[in-house]
Amino acid sequence: MPGKIRTRRISGALGRLSLVALLVASQAGADAPETSPRPQLRGESASATTNLIRPKARPAPAKAALSPEAPVEALDLSLRPKARPAEVSRAVARRQAGSVCGIADIRGTQVAPITGRIAGCGVAAPVKVRSVAGVQLSTAATMDCNTAKALRRWVNEGVRPAVGTQGGGVRQLRVVAHYSCRTRNNRAGAKISEHGKGRAIDIAGIGLQDGSEMSLLRDWGRGEKGRALRKMWRAACGPFGTVLGPEADAFHKDHFHFDTAQYRSGSYCR
Repeated sequence: MPGKIRTRRISGALGRLSLVALLVASQAGADAPETSPRPQLRGESASATTNLIRPKARPAPAKAALSPEAPVEALDLSLRPKARPAEVSRAVARRQAGSVCGIADIRGTQVAPITGRIAGCGVAAPVKVRSVAGVQLSTAATMDCNTAKALRRWVNEGVRPAVGTQGGGVRQLRVVAHYSCRTRNNRAGAKISEHGKGRAIDIAGIGLQDGSEMSLLRDWGRGEKGRALRKMWRAACGPFGTVLGPEADAFHKDHFHFDTAQYRSGSYCR
């Protein structure tokens, strides 16, 4: 009998617990919100950080640029260079018309190919040069373009620096030989001279603006003019393959001989 009474008590307690749990669950369901809670707004510091990360908006175009009355220059939209003024184009055309070898300050004319009377002579693409780098030649000299370019380089790097302001500066090169179909030093049986190939020029003096001259025959080894001539001789070693002066031999006591022959060992200078 006592066991049955204990069993009834336990059953009653469990029933009361189940009833309490059911009531709590029903109350929780009644109190639950119909929608989920919204996230809180960011604080001012967070908004400021976000603004720093976002790219800045492009500035609005100036009103003048949007105005239909604004000149084309004000729009500043085209990257094309402006056309040259007509007078500049005409000046460039005039300058290029008298130039040869593709260089504006080598002035002269293109001439017909030269065929020599002796085998080995001749020039395939000769030019007749009147001036280089603004310095006149005493006579128009026939040569190829490599020799004309070497002469121009020598004038710029050798003659002008050596002369400086003496006599007002350089005016002219006194040319005593250029293209000529002959042997070396006109000797019978000798090899064809570089003159016979349009690769050589002989210069006997440097004319100055005041009308005076630096003469190889008269001034070599004498005074200020002699020192300038020696500097020019040294400066020719490089632009030219062969450089001969008054100290080379009796054939060159009164002039420089320059040619553009190529040697494996470099320029030959005496």
